[in-house]
Amino acid sequence: MPNREIHNTLHVVPLIVPIAARTDNTAIVSAIIDTAGYNAAEFVIVTGTNTDTNATFAVTVDAGDVANLSDAAAVPASQLVGTLTQASFDFGDDNECRKIGYIGTKRYVRVTVTPSGNDSGNIFISGVAVLGYPATGPTANPPQ
Repeated sequence: MPNREIHNTLHVVPLIVPIAARTDNTAIVSAIIDTAGYNAAEFVIVTGTNTDTNATFAVTVDAGDVANLSDAAAVPASQLVGTLTQASFDFGDDNECRKIGYIGTKRYVRVTVTPSGNDSGNIFISGVAVLGYPATGPTANPPQ
């Protein structure tokens, strides 16, 4: 039974917004997340019912200091909590969540999910970024 509150210490923002089914291998590039004012970042990917029977989905994380991520570089494994393999999934991972944390020094971060073999069905993917340990609190509700 929960006896502690985290409501006022978390800030949740859209990472990958839900859209109609994706039907090809186009990379799904998340929103750019600004981590300013927070000391923790976790990215959560949510799968729906994926009807393609051979699709796989590789996850990567990029970071940089420019707001449009024109300086984006792949985040080294030493700055990730969890692994890219653990965050990735395949056609059999329906209605599940995957997560990966970022502990690097760059201000802006994004996640990319790259499908492969998505040639005969529909895939549904969404996600949120959870920012925590704010420099000031409580965090806004609803999140801005």
